[in-house]
Amino acid sequence: MSTVTTNQAVEQQLNLQVANWTLLYTKLHNFHWNVKGNHFFTLHAKFEELYDTAAGYLDDIAERLLAIGGKPVATLKEVLEAASVKEAAGTESADQMVAAVISDFQSVAGELEKGMKAAEEAGDQATSDLLLGIKKDLDKQVWMLNAYLGK
Repeated sequence: MSTVTTNQAVEQQLNLQVANWTLLYTKLHNFHWNVKGNHFFTLHAKFEELYDTAAGYLDDIAERLLAIGGKPVATLKEVLEAASVKEAAGTESADQMVAAVISDFQSVAGELEKGMKAAEEAGDQATSDLLLGIKKDLDKQVWMLNAYLGK
């Protein structure tokens, strides 16, 4: 049985994802709790679905990082320092919330591609496959959220 060992580039990319999904989990809760308007029921349920999904991604990525010998960021201070996505302002309209999720998911999807490349260069196909599955889901979510906005 062989073990995969992390390299710095893979660990850095995975920790970026851990930080982003931790922040997104909170941001999606913020939107879930604070959405208002004609589409409240639709968006309230959608944001809950998305934060549940975010929790799963967070756990999967952190556990993969541990499995390859890395250490996930695990404090809010570390998360805020490492994340590329930004917190919600708390004043967004329903459509602004959806647009923010689209923007965040597009940014994360681009970073997932960098993570896949780092993993492939390190010979870590399992990490690359994990990130590819997440990217595939994000691409679908972006398409559906853009359709919701009429784009």
